[in-house]
Amino acid sequence: MGQPVRVAERPSAVRPGTVQFETNRPLTGAGHRYYNSAEDAASAEDPADLLAWRLFQRGGVDHIHVYGNVATIDISRGHTSDGITELIEELFAHYR
Repeated sequence: MGQPVRVAERPSAVRPGTVQFETNRPLTGAGHRYYNSAEDAASAEDPADLLAWRLFQRGGVDHIHVYGNVATIDISRGHTSDGITELIEELFAHYR
């Protein structure tokens, strides 16, 4: 608890605008999660849902897929992935 999540950001070489963020912690169990809007993120207790909600609140995101410790994010045209790594790193930080 309270330790930052390590995140490796990897832009897709074949899908411009798609970025993978690999963490050192699992965000889901064995299931795939797909998000097209903040409304798809039903639980404030679930790490993947919380991440999706925060990303859609941030803006500049079209679609999110989370599986295990990898979040694949389709960035909206005209936007960048700036700040997403920090948002994920602080996902489990309960104390500052």
